[in-house]
Amino acid sequence: MGLEQVRLLEFPKISDPRGSLSFVEGERHLPFAIKRVFYLYGIAPGQSRGGHAHKWHDEVIIPLAGSFDIILDDGFAKQPHHLDQPHVGLFLPRLVWQDLVNFSPGAVCLVLASDVYSEADYYRRYPEFLAAVRGSGSKLPTNQR
Repeated sequence: MGLEQVRLLEFPKISDPRGSLSFVEGERHLPFAIKRVFYLYGIAPGQSRGGHAHKWHDEVIIPLAGSFDIILDDGFAKQPHHLDQPHVGLFLPRLVWQDLVNFSPGAVCLVLASDVYSEADYYRRYPEFLAAVRGSGSKLPTNQR
């Protein structure tokens, strides 16, 4: 796992004079079945979200409205992304630390996840995350689902 697996996913976009429509189908437009959907909104200026990594599930992050930056870190390198198109999502594999920052006013961030919520899935302390990804392969979590 790591930054080499991070990629932008472009979703269908159907436009006419009335506006645009985009859609996402799990296992067709995403590399996984969707098991959880959540969204972030009402984020005050200067606030950040994320600040964690997942042990066994993957996500796709989509900017439904506005824009924001996401700083990704696999424990060896960092990679920034600016998201501002609602028909483009960013695939995040497990074991990649994520910090979402610089939200524009009115930004809405949609997250599609490959698994249901489990607190045990999270690395919330950066040193613990670094120990897992930089340590021996035996320290890496296995998919517990």
